[in-house]
Amino acid sequence: MRTWIEPVVAGSQLAGCFYDTGLLLVVKNYYNQTNTLSNSSSEDVLQKSISNFYIIYNLIIRLTPLPSAYILAKIGDTGKRKITLCVPLVGFFISSLCLLFVTLWDLPIKVMFGPAVFNGLCGWFIAYWSSVMAWASLDSSTMRRSLRLVITECTFGLAGFIGSLISGHIFIYQVDNHPGIILMCCSLASYAFCHLYIIFILKTPHCEIIKKEEIISESAVDQAEDQAVPQEVPTERSRLINSSKEIASLKKTYVFSSKVTIFLLFLSATLYNSAVNGAEDVINFFMLKKPLSWGPVEVGYGNAAAYMIFVTSFLGVFVFSRCLQDLSLVIFGMFSFLAGILIMAFVRWTYLYYIARLAMMFSLIPMPTIRAILSKLTKESSYGKVFAVLQIIIGVVSVATSTAYIAIYQVTLDWFSGFSFIVISIVAFISFIPISFIAWQTYARKESPATQG
Repeated sequence: MRTWIEPVVAGSQLAGCFYDTGLLLVVKNYYNQTNTLSNSSSEDVLQKSISNFYIIYNLIIRLTPLPSAYILAKIGDTGKRKITLCVPLVGFFISSLCLLFVTLWDLPIKVMFGPAVFNGLCGWFIAYWSSVMAWASLDSSTMRRSLRLVITECTFGLAGFIGSLISGHIFIYQVDNHPGIILMCCSLASYAFCHLYIIFILKTPHCEIIKKEEIISESAVDQAEDQAVPQEVPTERSRLINSSKEIASLKKTYVFSSKVTIFLLFLSATLYNSAVNGAEDVINFFMLKKPLSWGPVEVGYGNAAAYMIFVTSFLGVFVFSRCLQDLSLVIFGMFSFLAGILIMAFVRWTYLYYIARLAMMFSLIPMPTIRAILSKLTKESSYGKVFAVLQIIIGVVSVATSTAYIAIYQVTLDWFSGFSFIVISIVAFISFIPISFIAWQTYARKESPATQG
């Protein structure tokens, strides 16, 4: 149990939810006061001020981690994996501390660009999440890796759900007429717990132990089969076992050893993740504007609904993995997101927002499943670098696409605020094409030996 990374994931995500909610509402309050003093009370002016802040903030925090994330990944692959977890968490802690000072001392909100640079130099989420995925991969067997990575994502989502649900309520409690002080203190306490847990409790997993367990279990199954049925008398059960082994061997030989397949997986993951992240960035502004015009509590509930998707995606993998292959699960999840984001484009009432979230209930299946496929193609000593490179590519593309989506939202704000969601749905559909090609190749090459036989 000491090798489980889930307590760190839960604690850091809880703190991250407090920080994200606090930052959004502090930015809104700051520009609301600024616009009031300058006699610019238009809601569109407020929306553009908030979105302009986040454009700069996202550019800083998503570009600065690129070199440090790869360096940390190489350090992690040498065996020092605790360092790759602690360093990004230091950046998160400092960012929460600075937001506390901004709130407490009424500093200009642009001060937060400084902590964003420091957070990026510490690796930010790119280094942190690639380290978490590498850790979970090392701490799981090959057969159960997809489920294990989704469990980690589910823990992330549950913590996000709880954090988002209570963050709005905590934010409204004031200290010396300053809302958000208690929320930032809770965030700092949660990050401090994560550091203490990593240093004193968490134990680095050793892939050799997992391999021994796999070998022992496989040999036990083989012995049981040999004792139960003589080798010279093939039964229906043995034929099914041999058939399943042949299919698995074909999948490894024809599909999962191809560099083209790895490239297509990277391409599909990058496009899909850019669509998902871009949608969440735009939704943050969309919730604050009419016709929704949500306050702190409603924003918390809306974010909680988004994090519930982690739980429903986990349940989806747990149930549908019995009848669907990994690639089919990815395609299924992509269509779930596509349906939800199209509904989101036409949201005018609160209940319709939650219907859109309900349609997205399986939209987080693709990313952990793609990571699980990639982990089966690489050596254990390269997990950190592979996941870091994937996160770096995702980060670079997300900076460009997120900025574009926000710019489209600003331009179309007056006549159709949901137009950016239509654009995002097009990108999500394009991400479906590479993964569909891999699935088609897998099916075609699996059928050809059967036809020849």
